[in-house]
Amino acid sequence: MKKIISLLLAALLVLGLTACGGEPEQPQPVEYAATNFYVLSGPTGIGAANLKDRAEKGQTEINYNINIVKEPTEIVAKISKKEADIAAIATNLAAKIYNTTNGAVTVLAVNTLGVLNVVTPAGVEVKSLADLKGKKVYTTGAGSNPEYIINYLLEKNNIDKKKDIELEFKAEGTELLTVWATDPDAIIIAPQPVATSLTVQNQGAKIAIDLTKEWEKVGGDSALMQGCVVVRNEFLQKNPETVKKFLDEYKASVDAANNDLDTTAALCESYGIVAKAAIAKKAIPNCNLCFIKGSEMKTKLSGYLAVMFAADKTSVGGKLPADDFYYAG
Repeated sequence: MKKIISLLLAALLVLGLTACGGEPEQPQPVEYAATNFYVLSGPTGIGAANLKDRAEKGQTEINYNINIVKEPTEIVAKISKKEADIAAIATNLAAKIYNTTNGAVTVLAVNTLGVLNVVTPAGVEVKSLADLKGKKVYTTGAGSNPEYIINYLLEKNNIDKKKDIELEFKAEGTELLTVWATDPDAIIIAPQPVATSLTVQNQGAKIAIDLTKEWEKVGGDSALMQGCVVVRNEFLQKNPETVKKFLDEYKASVDAANNDLDTTAALCESYGIVAKAAIAKKAIPNCNLCFIKGSEMKTKLSGYLAVMFAADKTSVGGKLPADDFYYAG
């Protein structure tokens, strides 16, 4: 009898609490902030192509204003004027902005690993970096990241850049397209999509080595990480849920770029991210598009930036970024 009475009292108590509490509160929908997203054309911007397409069709939860620009200086200006909330830029440029603005930006995720490839003409066989010894090698990016990346990999492979190979730097990547007209046996280290253009325009030419994979062999915990997305901290602090949703929608866009080459290539041409869809389709698999965030990003990217810092302090803005440079959300 006592047990029955106890059960009845417990039931009455539950009913009473329910009556007092009324209907359970329904979760309120999140209101995401309108977001100005600026994207640099080329490999760094490919991952945003599908996001821009979905945004224009009203298929995203965030209301985006996505702009594609050609020069990094344009994005730097937009960030400084608070006109860009999020931007897709080179990783070392992100570090520069962080260091020159007292930490006004945070890197959210890495979107592109390395985009440099060793390209060989027909009849010239190169299977490893050691095979570059005794060769004339044309490349671009003197006094900037491409040169520092090449120097690092040569050193790690015991190749003396002054004695073992002859390096000649061109001012622009597009100048590499005409190298074989005057030096048909030369080796070229080119960024994407120039590397792919070389193989399309020259029968028998091929991408022989991916420098991202070469970095994996010698780079320890670091990785060759050349592109990322950053957010202005003022925007992040005011709109943390919007930033989280952006990362979800952006990751889906990067995944689509890797998995649907035809659609992405067409969008890249349409938006001016890559000049021709045919080139984009062939180049995307060699662009090492990715979505890496959190502790993995911090470990691998900080290691890469340390190599750039050792080569030239100004390449990352004079000092290595502090821990708050890396988004932990």
